Amino acid sequence: MSEDIHNAILQRDKKTYAIVPKTTTGLVSADNLESIAKVVRKYDIPIIKITSGQRFALVGIEKENLDNVWKDLEMEMGAAKSTELCLHYVQSCPGTSVCKYGMLDSLELGAEIENNFTDLNLPAKMKIGVSGCPFCCGESFVRDIGVFAKKTGWTLIIGGNSARRPRIGDIIANELSNKEVTTLIANFLNYYTKNAKKKERTARFVERLGIETIKEAIL
Repeated sequence: MSEDIHNAILQRDKKTYAIVPKTTTGLVSADNLESIAKVVRKYDIPIIKITSGQRFALVGIEKENLDNVWKDLEMEMGAAKSTELCLHYVQSCPGTSVCKYGMLDSLELGAEIENNFTDLNLPAKMKIGVSGCPFCCGESFVRDIGVFAKKTGWTLIIGGNSARRPRIGDIIANELSNKEVTTLIANFLNYYTKNAKKKERTARFVERLGIETIKEAIL
């Protein structure tokens, strides 16, 4: 046994797996928490880890228990493997829901983005950050696509990355409505899908084509 399987990641011991239930914009309900606690106890899962993408990773699951764990969780599957060529997550701060600094509703926009683009097949994995004010607690400048709020509307950022070759993303447009943000993201993802190399993250894509070329194509 040496490979990952669908929606599960093979661990260092080459025997057990990790799974990552979907938690849109990092929000979980009491029912979600109770389900997670239930399966952790029932299947003796040794590690629960909150990831950088605001999700719960359940780590150390025996292969024969994977199907039953998902069944008992009653939660949607999130993209688990780092190699999956799709939207992995939308990271969001609390925005105007609770934060005194929030200028726009980042949780609402984050959920719209995740619901609109989750099922796309992309050239590479995609991470999106949504921040409800310029403090950028959603790490918007170092995500493939980032959004942050000002009083006058949303600012859209493309091509950020926080990995081995970090890159601060480029601002594409300012003073956008929710609808304008999702339209521009759709335009970009369509252009990116048609023109990117396989497994070419947006940071490298922007460096190769140039931000002005991309702006001309999607604006």
